[in-house]
Amino acid sequence: MRWSTRFGKEVYVTRHARERMAQRGIIETELADLLENGEARYKDPERLWIAKAFPERNDNLICAALQNPLKPSHGFWRTAVTRFV
Repeated sequence: MRWSTRFGKEVYVTRHARERMAQRGIIETELADLLENGEARYKDPERLWIAKAFPERNDNLICAALQNPLKPSHGFWRTAVTRFV
């Protein structure tokens, strides 16, 4: 898990997200920058997408889908990471 100052809670990076990060060459510092500085678009109070352009990357845009856990008392977000070419 990693702490998000922006959201004031832990972000749990799922196994699937870690696999996709490795596959797409997304490093931890890019994920941290995305979470803290990316543009957030809420689908509803429980789900959102965060996107950020990274001009130095050939795919340019990285997105993360975040969702509150089933038990709000857990106090963290789950995330999946993707990219757009």
